Formats: sequence, structure tokens, C-alpha cells
Amino acid sequence: QVQLVESGGGLVQAGGSLRLSCAASGRTFSNYPIGWFRQAPGKEREPVAAINWSGGTTYYADSVKGRFTISRDNAKNTVYLQMNSLKPEDAAVYYCAAGGDWRVTSLNHRDYLYWGQGTQVTVSS
Repeated sequence: QVQLVESGGGLVQAGGSLRLSCAASGRTFSNYPIGWFRQAPGKEREPVAAINWSGGTTYYADSVKGRFTISRDNAKNTVYLQMNSLKPEDAAVYYCAAGGDWRVTSLNHRDYLYWGQGTQVTVSS
């Protein structure tokens, strides 16, 4: 099992940037693909980005392509989500999740077994 803790959320003006971190503990972090998901009030959870175990493959939701970058540092057991050019519609609770199969990296939340508690991102217009 792996435990995940998100940090880095906060309040930012539209057009600004934030970097979220997902720190992992427990079993070997580098075995796990990691995904970022978000959920705004009254809306369903939606995928944001995902990265495979080595960091060599990444996926992004169309809504964040060109603005967000996912990366990982396996030596630090941490995955990052750099968010630039933030828009009010990016406001949500952001969650990181670890996948159950190192061979599967996807934007489907059903492929992820372990979830963090989330960090709030608020974007003012």
C-alpha cells in the first residue's frame, strides 16, 4: 500500500501559477503510475494528468494541455503538477492517485487504487 499527501494548493488570480506536490510513502513509489484528478463543487471528478512509473510517458486532459505539466522525482517520492495560466474553471479540489498496475497509465480513475486527501485550488477572476 502507498500513502499520498497533496500540498501546494491555495488562492491565485486568473493567469497565475501554482505547483502542486504529491508526496508518497509506503511501498516502492517508482512502481506506480500517478494521476491527478480534480473535482469542483457540484461536478463529477475529472482527470487532469497522468504519468507513468518512469516519468517517460504523460497524458493530459484536453482542458489543461499546454498549461499544466506533470512530472515526478522518484528519488524524492514526489509527483508534481505545475499549473500555469490558471483559469477560474480550474478551481477545484485536486487529488493525486497511485495506479494499481505499473503497466497501466491512464486518465481513467478506475485504474487508480490509492488516493490522497486532496488540496484546494481557488482561482479568482
